[in-house]
Amino acid sequence: RMSELEKAFRKFATYGDTAATGNDMTGKNFSKMLKDCGVMDGKAVTSTDVDIVFNKVKTKGARTINFAEFQQAMKELCGKRFKGKSPEEALQAVYALMEGKEPANVGVTKTTTAGGVDRLTDTSKYTGSHKERFDESGKGKGIAGREDVTDGSGYVGAYKGAGTYDKKH
Repeated sequence: RMSELEKAFRKFATYGDTAATGNDMTGKNFSKMLKDCGVMDGKAVTSTDVDIVFNKVKTKGARTINFAEFQQAMKELCGKRFKGKSPEEALQAVYALMEGKEPANVGVTKTTTAGGVDRLTDTSKYTGSHKERFDESGKGKGIAGREDVTDGSGYVGAYKGAGTYDKKH
């Protein structure tokens, strides 16, 4: 049976990496986990402390830590986070912060449906020559709505007497 802590470890280990197995955690995700769970508070435990401990517990040359190394890292950090508690109490307090936690998607960019796009695509608001580019339903006419189709009759555009020349002469 997997402990709550191990479940949290696996969730953070796979966060942002579709290829991750969940057995190893990168420094970036380790740092994220401690920040999201409130272990890294910026005062007692800083990001520098977290990086130092991560590099201390990981295997030389490795880029990730496994669950055992993670537990070792927590033992190093818990005394810093909970000063005045016994090492065992401090460790339990840190674990309590992490159990059942998942990566928070704070500050993740969401797609916006800005009003600008709606206004630009609302053809009923078009006026003047642009209005002629759309039919009554608001569907674009394509090239016919964009280009002036040339009239090869020889008359000036909008001339009232167009086509009457041959009748007089």
